[in-house]
This record gives sequence, structure tokens and C-alpha cells, in this order.
Amino acid sequence: MNKNNDENPLEQLSGDELLNKIETEMSGEAHGHEKENEEGLLKKLGLSKKDKLKSENEELKHKLAEFNDKYMRLYAEFDNFKKRTLKERIELIKTAGSEVIYSLLPVLDDFNRAIKQMEATNDPMTEGVKLIYQKLMTILENKGLKAMKSIGEEFNPELHDAITETAVPDESMKGKVVDDIETGYYLNDKIIRHAKVVVGK
Repeated sequence: MNKNNDENPLEQLSGDELLNKIETEMSGEAHGHEKENEEGLLKKLGLSKKDKLKSENEELKHKLAEFNDKYMRLYAEFDNFKKRTLKERIELIKTAGSEVIYSLLPVLDDFNRAIKQMEATNDPMTEGVKLIYQKLMTILENKGLKAMKSIGEEFNPELHDAITETAVPDESMKGKVVDDIETGYYLNDKIIRHAKVVVGK
């Protein structure tokens, strides 16, 4: 009988080799135990590995749907914000000069009064003043200003401020504007000054 065959093979290993072998075996056993424990847990729950993957897949799909919904909502909000900002910018551009134009309205009133007076006295300067007035009106009209036509129109409290009423010989003029004391104006189709008028009765 050979003596070497009776010896324990572990005794032939050095201390470091022996430690490495033990660690390797323990690690393998631990990994095996984890796998067994996981499979055992799945079996207890009545699930297979395929069911586990299916469950994870469903969960990922659910999360994806949530993120997609959040993205779509955010995109819609941003799109609304862009539209609202653009609309506000357009409104601002339209009404940017409204204060300046509004402050010029008394000047237009003075022009109108001066022209009427000059026409009544046959002043030779009338044509020159009319030309200056027309030039000013053209500039303001290009900026969106528009005079309100009131004489002969039905009295409308949304457009007109009635200063007084006057008797009219023509029945068809009753309830209508017979004189324009102060012209009303629109700026880009928005009323910036109501007309002050005399109404027939």
C-alpha cells in the first residue's frame, strides 16, 4: 500500500493555498444557496422565472406610460405658454403707442375746430391747415387710429356719450346723433375715446 495515497490531499497544500480553496468552495456554496433561496421564494409565491420577468416588464411599461404622460402634459403647457406669450406680444405691439396717440386727440380736436372756423370766415390759410391736418391724420391712421362716424347714426351708449338732446324737425332723426361735439376714435378696432354727441328727440 502506498503511503502517499493514504495522506489527506489537503495536508499537501500550503497554508495560503488551503485558505484560497476553502474561500472558493464557500463562495460557490453561498452562490448556490442564494440561487436556491431565490428559486424557493419564487416557488412559494407560485411564480416561475418567466412570471418574474413578465411582472418586471409590466412594471417598466407602466413607468414608461407615466413618463410619457408627464412629457405630453409638459409639452402641452409649454405650447400654451408660447401661444399666450405671442398673443401678448402682438397686443403690446398694437397698443404700444396708444398713450401717445391718445394724448394727441385734443390736438386733432383743435385742428377740426380751427378748420371749421377758417372755412366760415373764408380764411386763405384754410387749404394749408387742411393739408397739415390730413398729413397728421394719415400718419396716425397708419398706426391704427380711426375716427368714429357718429352723425346720422343711431345713438349707441357703448359708442356715444350724450351731452344733450335737441328737438328735430325730421321724425327719422329722432334717437339719432345730430351733432358731434367731440369725435370718438378707435385704435386697432378698440375704442380709445367715446364720441360726445347731441341726440335728436
